[in-house]
Amino acid sequence: MSSAAAPNRLAQQTSPYLLQHAHNPVDWYPWGEEALQRARAEQKPIVVSIGYAACHWCHVMERESFENPQVAAVMNAHFVCIKVDREERPDVDQVYMEALHAMGVQGGWPLNVFLTPDAKPFYGGTYFPPTSWTELLTSIGEAYQNENRQELEASAEQFAQALQMSELHKYRLAPSAEGLSEEELAESLRNLSARFDLDKGGMSGAPKFPMPGIWRLLLRASQIAPGTALLAQAMRTVRHMAWGGLYDQIGGGFARYSVDEDWLAPHFEKMLYDNGQLLSLYAEAYQLQPDELLREVVYDTVAFVQRELTSPEGGFYASLDADSEGEEGRFYVFTQQELQDILGDEQPLASAYYNCTATGNWEHGRNILHRHQTPEAFAEAHQLQPAVLAGLVQGWKQKLLAARDLRPRPALDDKILTSWNALLLQGLLDAYRAFAEPEFLTLAVRNAHFLQANLRRGPGVWRSYQQGRATIGGFLDDYAFLIQAYISLYEATFQENWLREADQLAQYTLTHFFDAAEDLFFYTDDTSEQLIARKKELLDNVLPSSNSVMAHNLHRLGLHLGNMRYAELAAAMLRRVQALVAQQPQATANWAALYTSLLRPTAEVTIVGPEVEVYRQELGRHFLPNVVVAGATEVGSSLPLLEGRTALQGRTTLYVCYNHACQRPVHTVAEALAQL
Repeated sequence: MSSAAAPNRLAQQTSPYLLQHAHNPVDWYPWGEEALQRARAEQKPIVVSIGYAACHWCHVMERESFENPQVAAVMNAHFVCIKVDREERPDVDQVYMEALHAMGVQGGWPLNVFLTPDAKPFYGGTYFPPTSWTELLTSIGEAYQNENRQELEASAEQFAQALQMSELHKYRLAPSAEGLSEEELAESLRNLSARFDLDKGGMSGAPKFPMPGIWRLLLRASQIAPGTALLAQAMRTVRHMAWGGLYDQIGGGFARYSVDEDWLAPHFEKMLYDNGQLLSLYAEAYQLQPDELLREVVYDTVAFVQRELTSPEGGFYASLDADSEGEEGRFYVFTQQELQDILGDEQPLASAYYNCTATGNWEHGRNILHRHQTPEAFAEAHQLQPAVLAGLVQGWKQKLLAARDLRPRPALDDKILTSWNALLLQGLLDAYRAFAEPEFLTLAVRNAHFLQANLRRGPGVWRSYQQGRATIGGFLDDYAFLIQAYISLYEATFQENWLREADQLAQYTLTHFFDAAEDLFFYTDDTSEQLIARKKELLDNVLPSSNSVMAHNLHRLGLHLGNMRYAELAAAMLRRVQALVAQQPQATANWAALYTSLLRPTAEVTIVGPEVEVYRQELGRHFLPNVVVAGATEVGSSLPLLEGRTALQGRTTLYVCYNHACQRPVHTVAEALAQL
């Protein structure tokens, strides 16, 4: 990072990504009225450069162009220059990423977009090498000063109109007149299956993203269509991801994606949102098919988050960079000589276990540690007792982790985002349900209290917290993921206040985000800054879309609170996108998961009595995706699912109901499972 230039306006920001650019010679502004006002006053075009702290190519472009005084001089002469952290301002990123797609350009970060003074986009791209960046800046700058300006503005007007089109209109979606059907869901799953990599798991092709939403859908769908190969593909995927370099074999936790088809070479940044969702996936996979590998991934990933991404106050940090010592992945990889120095005589066996060689399987003769087989198969091939191997592996991990900890660390993005914290909170709760590990619940409750104390904003929420300061009003994903986690926290603790908080936040979204004309939610609050378009997030991607999560939330809350309006709205939201679920299942996996829940009645399980905690834990070990659970030690709650429910003969009693019609009350979890 250049320290020659005096600090620019970004020095006043808290985002680590913006602060990385605070000493660039570029006259950067953060996104906001000051920059937009200047562009309008001086009638200058705007260049918006969007990225995030852990983004490798963002660092490259900064080094090559934004730290270069000659390049900066061209930017400053012709443009008002704005830097955006996409994680803080996903609303800005969303609008201009869609503009880039409308221009026929493949999206990605860094995202560099040129706007008119009234913030309408006319040209853009991702990473530009310094020479082509300078040429582009010069030609756009000059074109804007002469007769070509009208042409650029006319094109910007067209893009702005395209951006303002409703998402339902864009995908030509009308509410489905057809009810939900097993056939339509089966068609969706067939379309999805056509893209599977049946060898290494995941979807075919490279790069390969973990896409936990797709595999969690398959776990759910396998319960409805048990004879299919869906469960096998989900288990194949979780196994190969856990064996690959995508997963940190030494320290736990997953990188953002793999650049190859074999999950071997990751893009080494580690994001909180991936690890939160993958905790949920591995915990649920374990519930269906208990396996030591899945258990190890959950426990080691939680340990990684505790060690490297947890703030002293109990918040979770956003991400770790891919680079250290100026090299991508340097922190995580080993030469065989380094392994020899750390492990001594055990190096040859460890190298065989982790597939490391003298020439290396990665750059500069270094190795990405990865596995190809089960420990049992490896033990047999090397004539070892499985228990002996397990002890050796534990020792290798400890020694390599200790050695690695002495290396210069990748940079940490220490901002705390509400939506990503809520995903990790949900992951901890799913892990707690599967393993009944008290530490997981302790971490979860501590995080929820942190969010309540620092990121609530009256009846709503803030998006980001850093250095003791909460900033930026929450977006729909902040609300959606937090509501989801609070419903789950109620089901894990039976503390009613979490359900009430979830309901209060849901009511806030209905007041400030909801579009009654389309039965869907806008991404932005009606009290927040108005951009050139107010978007709705419909498609599920590496994160489930905020609308699909809200539909799940309304379904669950509707059952817990006896609120028919919520339940009907959840069904209406699904009807709006139902055609898309059949046609584009890869982009609607979380909507399809809701489809699996609404296709059959959701079970309402109530546990009442002295051993409510023991029964809840026992029930939690089972994979029950289409169930809501309420409970209390004694009656006295106003929650609909607890009304009139008593512990019969003083013994803990379970009630299993569907559509408010109950089966015979029972006294054991086994009997309740039989009714489910």
